[in-house]
Amino acid sequence: MASATQLLSNEELDALSAGLSSGDIEVDTGVNTGLSVVKHDLAAEDSSLGVNVTALDMIAERFIRLFRLGMLETLRTSPRINPVKVQILRFGDYLNKLKAPLSVNIIRMQPLRGTVMVVLDPSVVFSSLDSFFGGFGSGGMGGARRGREEDDGVPLSLPPGRLFTPTESRIIRLILSVFFRSMKEAWSPVMKVDYETLSSEINPHFAQIADENDLVVISRFESEGRGEHSGFVDMVYPYNALKPLRDVLRSRVQTNDATEESDKQWRAELSVAVKDSSLKLKVVLGQLGLSLAEFENMQEGDVLHFKKPDFARVIVNDVPIFDGQVGNLGAQTAVRMEQPICMQQVPDMQRRTSNE
Repeated sequence: MASATQLLSNEELDALSAGLSSGDIEVDTGVNTGLSVVKHDLAAEDSSLGVNVTALDMIAERFIRLFRLGMLETLRTSPRINPVKVQILRFGDYLNKLKAPLSVNIIRMQPLRGTVMVVLDPSVVFSSLDSFFGGFGSGGMGGARRGREEDDGVPLSLPPGRLFTPTESRIIRLILSVFFRSMKEAWSPVMKVDYETLSSEINPHFAQIADENDLVVISRFESEGRGEHSGFVDMVYPYNALKPLRDVLRSRVQTNDATEESDKQWRAELSVAVKDSSLKLKVVLGQLGLSLAEFENMQEGDVLHFKKPDFARVIVNDVPIFDGQVGNLGAQTAVRMEQPICMQQVPDMQRRTSNE
C-alpha cells in the first residue's frame, strides 16, 4: 500500500521503470541538459585570489645563487640546485607526500602572520656533512640513491625512528643559517624579512603550521642527483600569510644588487661605447613620385620637373633628423643644419623618402 507521501503507486513506478529500460520513454529532455556541474565548497579557500607565484619563482631563482655561495663559504660544498615551480596545495595533501624522518623546522618569518616551515631532506644534511669533513658529498646533493641506507659509509636516508646525531644537528643549524641569510637577501626587493627558529621535528605531521584543508605555497629546491632520487629543501608558506602581500607580489620584483656607484660606472662605459659606433648619413636634395610605366618609358635626355623644397633633408640610419642648407665649404660640398625635425613628422618623412 502506498504511503500518504508517495506520489506514484508501485504499479506506476514499475511501468515508468520498464518504459525507461525499453526506450519508450525519452530521457534527457529537460532544460540545460548539456551543462556540467562543478563541485564547489563554500568553506574551502580559493587559490585564485591574487597571490603571484611568478614573483615567488623569481625570489627562488635569486635565492639559489646566494645559497650556493653561502654553502661554499660555510660548509665547503657547492650544491647544484634547481628550483621547482612554486605550487599551491592543501596542507594535508602536501604532508601525505612526505616520508618521515625529515628535518622539519618551524620558523617565524616576520612580518608575515603565523609560521612557515623549512623541510630538509636527510640526503642534503648527509651530503653537507660529508663535504664539511673533506668528502665528496656523496650523501645527497650532487647524487643520492635513497634506495640504500649507506653509500661508502655515508648514510643516504634515516631509517624509521632514527634521530639526527648532535653533529648532524649542528650541520642542520649551519644549513639553516645560510638558508635564512640567503632568503632574506632574496626577499629584500619585495620587503624586509627576518627569521626565527621556533622548533624542530623529524615527523612533518607534528608540524602544524596550518589546518589540513588550508592552502600552502610550496617553494621547492632540488639537487641534480646522479641516482633515481635527489635531495630537496622545501620552503612552505601558509597561503593566508601571503594574502596581505598580494599587491606587492603582483608588482615586478626588481633586484637591488647594483649600487649607485656601479650604475654611474656602467652608464659611463656605455656612453663611451656608443660614441664609437658608426652611423650612415645621407642628404636628400629633392624627391618626386613616378609611376612604373613612366619610369620604363624614360629615355636619354628626358627632363623631370619637380618643385625644389626649401631645405634639404638630413637622414641618419633611414630616420629624418634635420632640415639643412646645401652649400660649399672651401673646396668641398657641405650641409648646414637649420632646424631639427619634430618626431611627429618622422613617419610622414619616412614615407616621402621611401620614394627616392
